[in-house]
Amino acid sequence: MKYTVITGASSGIGYETALAFATRGKNLIIVARRNDKLEELKSEIEQINKDLDVVIRTSDLSVSENVYKLYESLEKFNIESWINNAGFGNFDLVAEQNLNKIESMLHLNIEALTILSSLFVRDYSNVEGTQLINVSSGGGYTIIANAITYCATKFYVSAFTEGLAHELKEKGAKMQVKVLAPAATETEFAKRSFDVDEFQYDGVVPKFHTAIEMAEFMLELYDNDRVVGIVDGNTYQFELKDPIYPFAARSTRSDSE
Repeated sequence: MKYTVITGASSGIGYETALAFATRGKNLIIVARRNDKLEELKSEIEQINKDLDVVIRTSDLSVSENVYKLYESLEKFNIESWINNAGFGNFDLVAEQNLNKIESMLHLNIEALTILSSLFVRDYSNVEGTQLINVSSGGGYTIIANAITYCATKFYVSAFTEGLAHELKEKGAKMQVKVLAPAATETEFAKRSFDVDEFQYDGVVPKFHTAIEMAEFMLELYDNDRVVGIVDGNTYQFELKDPIYPFAARSTRSDSE
């Protein structure tokens, strides 16, 4: 049996992506902090296809040791795809941002994603049909006012993932590595970014997608050979592209030249 791992699966894009992959008949390993939400998701998946195996892992991936424990706990599973979706944002001036929150954001958005990507690539890069998809943001390609630190984390995600795609292609690896870059999406993202209990997208955000729409875009990226799936910040159209960041390939000259 093969499995798809989705982190940050308790709500939003991760939740809807799990449902979308369930419609494809994929066995799932769903990861998040909130066990009750994961149980709710598992029940929904069972309504789609009761024959699927759904494994729950409750973990706070902003804690470094939990990241390694998660991966170690999945050693017995045959993993086909890994989707690093867990992450959160922050909207504040740099001089005013809550540094405890920022520290957690750096651990989750950058450290956890890098470690899990590295471990997965180490074990599965030469396995036919495997995919690694990291969720970045339109803010991983454009710096947004009052969200500088968040954007910086997503610039890292985009650059790391695109670079990894180049690296594996140069090595002739069988794994495909991709990055999904959403624009504004109606999820819990805004509530956590602004540290508020409620946030209404309608009437406040001029354009946005639903989490269901973003899950559909995720499937488009999954089915395609392109590396980048990005929402245009002006038109809000979803586009599949080759890597965007410039990449300096290794010199082919010998060391003696």
